[in-house]
Amino acid sequence: MPAILSDEELQAFHLTESEARLALAIRLYQDDLISIGRAATLAGLNRIEFQRELGRREISLYDREMLENDLKYAGYALK
Repeated sequence: MPAILSDEELQAFHLTESEARLALAIRLYQDDLISIGRAATLAGLNRIEFQRELGRREISLYDREMLENDLKYAGYALK
């Protein structure tokens, strides 16, 4: 089901179409509804560009559980 925002709606929110797509992609990624690759595609960016945008917005690529798993695999543990 396509989601359509009119030009008037985008103007009301002071967003361009690309900004709206990026905002939607970020929210869906943060809510763990889509993968980072799918979010990047939705935003019209490649994966590295999307990761950089997350960094600019101070949005972590890892949650605590992912970090703990990575550290455990590397032989470390969080206290």
